[in-house]
Amino acid sequence: MAVSVAAEWSELYNRFYRKQEIYTMCWQNVDLNRHKVACSNFGGPIAIIRDDSKIVQLRSESARAKLMIYTSSGVLIKSYIWDRPGGRLVNLGWTADEVLLVLMQDGTVYRYNIHGELAQKKFSFGKEVWDQGVAECIIWGTGLVCLTEANQLWAVTNLEDPQPIKLADPHLEEPPHCMAIVEPQFTVSGNLEVLLAVGTSVLVVDADGVHDHNLLIGPLQKMTVSPNGTFVACFTHDGRLLVVSIDFSKTLVDFDTQSGLPPEQLVWCGLDALLLYWEETLMMVGPYGDSVRYPYDEALFLIPECDGVRILSNTYMEFLELLSEATVSIFKIGSTTPAAMLYDALDHFDKRSSKADENIRLIMSSLPEAVKACIDAAGHEFDISQQRTLMRAAAYGRAFCSQFPRNKFKDMCRTLRVLNAVRRFEIGIPLTVQQLEVLTPQVLIARLVNQHRHLLAFRISDHLGLGQETVLIHWACTKIAAASDVPDNLLLEMLVEKLKECPMISYAVVAANAHRKGRRKLAAMLLDYEPRSSEQVPLLTSMGEEERALVKAIESGDTDLVYFTIFHIWSQKPTQEFFRIIQTRPLARDLFIVYARESEPELLKTFYVSGGQPQCCAELFLRESWNSGQSITVRQGSALQGPRVKLIEQAAELYSQTKDNSFEAKAAEEHAKLLKVQQDLEAATGQPIFVDSSISDTIRTCITLGNNRAAQRIRTDFKVPDKRFYWLKIFALATIKNWEALEKFSKEKKPPVGYKPFVEACIEEDEKDEALKYIVKLSDPQERAEAYEKLGMSAEAANAAAQTKESEILGRLKAFGQNSPAGALFDSLRDRLSLPGVS
Repeated sequence: MAVSVAAEWSELYNRFYRKQEIYTMCWQNVDLNRHKVACSNFGGPIAIIRDDSKIVQLRSESARAKLMIYTSSGVLIKSYIWDRPGGRLVNLGWTADEVLLVLMQDGTVYRYNIHGELAQKKFSFGKEVWDQGVAECIIWGTGLVCLTEANQLWAVTNLEDPQPIKLADPHLEEPPHCMAIVEPQFTVSGNLEVLLAVGTSVLVVDADGVHDHNLLIGPLQKMTVSPNGTFVACFTHDGRLLVVSIDFSKTLVDFDTQSGLPPEQLVWCGLDALLLYWEETLMMVGPYGDSVRYPYDEALFLIPECDGVRILSNTYMEFLELLSEATVSIFKIGSTTPAAMLYDALDHFDKRSSKADENIRLIMSSLPEAVKACIDAAGHEFDISQQRTLMRAAAYGRAFCSQFPRNKFKDMCRTLRVLNAVRRFEIGIPLTVQQLEVLTPQVLIARLVNQHRHLLAFRISDHLGLGQETVLIHWACTKIAAASDVPDNLLLEMLVEKLKECPMISYAVVAANAHRKGRRKLAAMLLDYEPRSSEQVPLLTSMGEEERALVKAIESGDTDLVYFTIFHIWSQKPTQEFFRIIQTRPLARDLFIVYARESEPELLKTFYVSGGQPQCCAELFLRESWNSGQSITVRQGSALQGPRVKLIEQAAELYSQTKDNSFEAKAAEEHAKLLKVQQDLEAATGQPIFVDSSISDTIRTCITLGNNRAAQRIRTDFKVPDKRFYWLKIFALATIKNWEALEKFSKEKKPPVGYKPFVEACIEEDEKDEALKYIVKLSDPQERAEAYEKLGMSAEAANAAAQTKESEILGRLKAFGQNSPAGALFDSLRDRLSLPGVS
């Protein structure tokens, strides 16, 4: 078995390569020689269209070109007439996301998905390219660069936001012999670099400038950069194949191909070999100058991969790869490595031969390495029976090797199941283990989903323990688009039956898709299954279900979500309709009031009035009046207080509209009246000290300024009680120490407050003599005693206290001591009144 396998290998120096058939193409009447071909990496799809630059005999009744998309096994995915404007089709190629780019001569770029649908909006390189016309183009995974017929270079390096960038002018009079690119991730500057073969040298062009390497190796007729951006392979005019460093400073390989014609294709096979294709001949050149030729009698198209090259012909899809060390160690003719002996031991074991045990004993010390080699070799096989045999050999050896990690065997089994599933003819994705590691399982699942292979993607996700949400959501969206004639209720049952398998799946995403497809009822029903309010509410608002969105937001208890809904309704609905919606929902109403009180007071006034709450609107007017008063500076004075009065009057009017707020209405009226008086006083005195003070403070201030007439007028206008007025005037006169006026005031008539306020005012201003004038007029002995006590006149206080029989006052007098005159007086008073001793 090992001999038959090894016989299919090709040896270059000390390395072995294998070219094996993957698929027999099932397409009909496809001649690659007559078509432009674009193949996606990692076993992706194939796009072909008739090459109008070649004279071909039409084999069908239609003379119109068709763009056809196939799997790698030749299964037709989509075919349609190509009738896009833009002149000649210059080139087409696949991006890393399996989006087909088609560049037209006028610089227009169309983008198609794998089903031949316009995936994204087309874009253009601009008017300058349109005027000059595109001559040549290179497309890579994340962008494209074109050379115009005026020898100007333009590039797009970000297909998510395609902004054409003009590179530096290379100042060429004639088109370059060939061109190649160094992708941005491989350059020091991080910018795209374009290599142009001009004369005998090579120009490096980027957005910043042009650099000439000043070489003498040309003219170069083909160039290609290695997959890691380290080397450049060049085919010279005299038939030599050169491999040089990326900066052209060092030549690693100089091989004479003995061909006077340049190859139609020059591609890298991994990192250490090159493939050159001429008509009927495919040549592989190894790293040490060895070569091997493969004859072909039909056209080929070479598709470089990270670990080899796919070879597409009219009949077959083949794969040429560098064999792994594990495969060579097992299947090389005459190999006696532990891995080969383990593989042979399994064969003897199946034959029930005792030699199986002898082989195991011989390699016991190297058994872990042998098991690992069998597992690795199985990963490089396309033939399922060969995979199974190698994995059985690994399992057989592992039985005698307890320390070998089990996860490695399990992981390879899991990986092979995935690879074999996608390699099936009807799927047509010939991935290898190394390609899957680079691509990642997540991207593979995404590609299957885009191809509408939802069941396979779902099973692979489950098998690998990856999230299945993306697969199910895409399936549901696809189902909605395809089931336009299925009733909403029936379609909902079908969708929910599948989607419920993932508890945390986003029904909102599916509902949004249904809404975009015009199935609003279905979208609304799907949202009932969405557990996250943050996903429900935005979609409901976009669907016009504002009231339902507000209910969901309120139920969530998320104030940010409630505010989001409120603002949306506010922006979309008439004002009265907006008020109606939030008025019946307390949380929404309260949050709106909190916001509007600070940011939209005028709207809040309208809200209160329309809702029959004039008292709340009045409070806003009062708040506005107060805030405007705070913003008026002293320098501005009372001239700007007029609007405040109007605001307060409006508040009073609103309060008067309800019987329950008659007190507030009267208070607001008096406030406005007082504010007018205070404005007049400030205008008359030129002192901004009246506004926003109380009636009492205003009267007091008038008296201290000597404006008794104004004080008397305020007393009359606001019906200030006599007692209150007397208190205010007494303390105001005492404050300005106008004792003469105070005495005169006390004699005008019998004070309604008595003389105690006069005494307290004098004592407060520390005027003992003035206080004595009024103490004698106090009719209450207790008040006299307390007044004398405050002045420190203990004897007089004691005499007054004797008249009141107040033991508390007598007790305080004890503090003066028994030996003082006050103390003697205290003793006599105590005996006379028969009071108990005061300690």
